[in-house]
Amino acid sequence: MIVIVGLVILVAAVIVGVAGVLGNAGNGHALNHGFSVFSYHVTGSTGTLFLYGIVIGAMAMFGLVVLLAGARRTSRRGRDARRLLEQSRQATAAVSRDLDDLVDQQQTAMDPSEPPPPDSIDGPLEIDGPLGPHPAATATADH
Repeated sequence: MIVIVGLVILVAAVIVGVAGVLGNAGNGHALNHGFSVFSYHVTGSTGTLFLYGIVIGAMAMFGLVVLLAGARRTSRRGRDARRLLEQSRQATAAVSRDLDDLVDQQQTAMDPSEPPPPDSIDGPLEIDGPLGPHPAATATADH
């Protein structure tokens, strides 16, 4: 919807610009006094001066659009970076909690106050945890 409104405004501005240039052309609309910008003397009619104004206004509008597009892109990149940082922090916190839980489980399993398990199993004891076989169990199995 906004694109359509912008297009209608642009077409109306072009129509007004063309009508202004064509309506102020010829000897009847000549500039009475000299007009200069940056030592460049503008001669001709008021329609020519109006046309220069339209061109400069269009260039200013283009510059503003480029500036705003760049600012929006920078803002979007910053927002994405902040979102990724928050996700990374959440993942780090989750991994840290899981590690703390595993350390607590390992300390509970190695608590000397508990009686040792019965020796009814022949051969080395293999302990598989959530991260795979325990390194001590594989070391004793290799010997």
